[in-house]
Parts: sequence; C-alpha cells; structure tokens
Amino acid sequence: MSREVHVRFCERRRVQLPPPTHPVVHCVSGEQARRVARGIADRMAKVGLRLNPTKTRIVYCKDGNRRQHYPVVAFTFLGFTFRPRPAWTKNGVVFGSFQPAISKEALKRISGEVRQWRLHHWVGLGIDQVARRINPIVRGWMQYYGVFYRSALNPFLQRINGYIMRWLRNKYRRLRPIRRAAGAWQRIISQQPRLFAHWAWAAASWRTG
Repeated sequence: MSREVHVRFCERRRVQLPPPTHPVVHCVSGEQARRVARGIADRMAKVGLRLNPTKTRIVYCKDGNRRQHYPVVAFTFLGFTFRPRPAWTKNGVVFGSFQPAISKEALKRISGEVRQWRLHHWVGLGIDQVARRINPIVRGWMQYYGVFYRSALNPFLQRINGYIMRWLRNKYRRLRPIRRAAGAWQRIISQQPRLFAHWAWAAASWRTG
C-alpha cells in the first residue's frame, strides 16, 4: 500500500488512514475465485498482513440461472445482505434473482434507534413538529436502504406508523377508542398525504404495539 499516492500523502502529513474495509471481488467461476483468494493472501503476506480466515469466504451467487449447490450463498456488505430472492418481471412472472436488501443487523440497528425515540410520548409536540423531527432521519434510511429491494423496508416503516398511532391516541383522549383513532388517521392521511416522509411507501398500513 505504501506505493499508492494517497497513502504516501497521508503518511507524510500524519493523517490517520481509514479503518480496514471488506473488499468484494466478483469472479466468473469457483476456480477463479479460489485463485484470486490465494493471490490476495500471498500479496498481503508480503507486506506483513493476513486475511481473516473467519471473514474471508467464497460465496456462490445463486439465482434462476446459477442453480448449483454451494454451502455459502449470501454475504453482507455495507448494510445490505446479498442473497437469492424472488423477483418479478414486468408481466408478473416470478424468477430467482441474487439481490441485495437491508441486512438484519442494519434493520435491528435502525429499529432500536426508533424505539429509543419513544415517539409515542412526545405528546407536548404537534403532529407537524413530530414530522419535522423524524423526517430527515427516516428519509435518509429510505434513500440508502430503499435503493435495493425496497419492499424489505415496509414492515419497519409500518412500525413507525404504529408509534405515530400510539402518539395520536396518547395526545388526544377522545381518540383512545381504536375506531376513532383509525378515523382520525385516515383524515390526516387524506388531508396531508406527504406529512411524513415514509408515507410515500407505507401510508395506509399501521399497527399498534
């Protein structure tokens, strides 16, 4: 790495280098993948480094055309899990595809962050204020994790709706009965369909709890 221009620049100015990354190398065959892995390991050994044996894996990108059996058919990278998933053509025909979607770890992390908001206790705020607080964060998650396989985010967005519904019922006593709350929910959506950023994807559904 010391031959790279940006590395020499950082070393001269005592700039801290970024932490090690997890490179992904795409190969056209299993033999090529094994050869490349050996080559990377040999190159790292020459500079005093080594591959982490528990994190270095060869993954078979299984889909409708690649149907061989292989023990590892999924990997996680940058918050996305790449694995075989069902996909649909424009005519509605289902086929097997190897696609990324938000990983379980990333989903658990952002779900925990939403729980920590305790949004349903923000009864001192108006609904417009609640929207202004959470929209930039939720919109960022949608723009990043929703780029691929957007439907994987829907249950998470519905949970946010659940917290908003709980906030609505906590703030207004007359809406404690679920039937009244559901009517108010529909009125808000019809009058302000873009109030919350995630309503563009999950406006109609909610659940309490």
